[in-house]
Amino acid sequence: MKHRLMHSHNLRQALPEYAEKMGVSLEELEQAYEWMLANDVCFETRIKDKTLSFISYLNIEPRIEHPLARRFYRLLASEIRGALIPLYGINWPTLRDRMLRVWEQLYNMLICKIPSHHLRLAWLRLGGAKIGKGSTVWRNTEVLGVDSLRIGDDTTVGWHCQLDARGGLIIGDHVTIASHVLIIAGGHDLQAPEFWAVGGPVFIGDYAWICSRALLSFGADIGEGAVVGGGSVVSKPVAPYSIVSGPNAEVKGERARNLNYKVGGKGLFTLFH
Repeated sequence: MKHRLMHSHNLRQALPEYAEKMGVSLEELEQAYEWMLANDVCFETRIKDKTLSFISYLNIEPRIEHPLARRFYRLLASEIRGALIPLYGINWPTLRDRMLRVWEQLYNMLICKIPSHHLRLAWLRLGGAKIGKGSTVWRNTEVLGVDSLRIGDDTTVGWHCQLDARGGLIIGDHVTIASHVLIIAGGHDLQAPEFWAVGGPVFIGDYAWICSRALLSFGADIGEGAVVGGGSVVSKPVAPYSIVSGPNAEVKGERARNLNYKVGGKGLFTLFH
């Protein structure tokens, strides 16, 4: 299977650190990594001057025959922000995954429309989401990958957004996400006849402001205090305090530093949002 989830940039360069952490020689780990690349356990994609490193989205650890490769895959999987897809069968991981998917679909079809802030957040938290104090997710915002959603304190997500956290979605403190924003964890390999799924994490730093109808895809890493203009498309890092807009997220300016405010979205239209 070639469904894959992004782990990091240039994993190969970090092999010496992993070798030390695992207590093996660099040569042994390099050989294991080459085996993983050759056997669809790990993947590398070159984009301009960067190498994106992926691991199998399907949790294939029990099927990996190479002992060191199995250990390395387990370690890499533990560092992934999103949840791996289990090997489906009659087992607890499969049952848990199916229960979570039903739980989030009930949220998207019914719970997210109920005008009760406390009920909606309780439902998301029971599904595994981590949502900080004073934060809110307004009505009609859909969530995918509920167990991989992380939201800090005093953060507001507006109306009719889509939060796709299947590859990992980490949102900081005092973040403002306006209505109709789309955050998408991934897509598909257009060069593969099988249409393999490709995904990865999205990071949004403290005090960031994501304006209406922006689209954030995996690879987006929005720095502290940055502003993403309305209608922008972002799939790359955005420097702290920069203001970007447009389909290529071009830098248009810089925001004030030393930000110190509370979003306070929970107090607005409390009975209706």
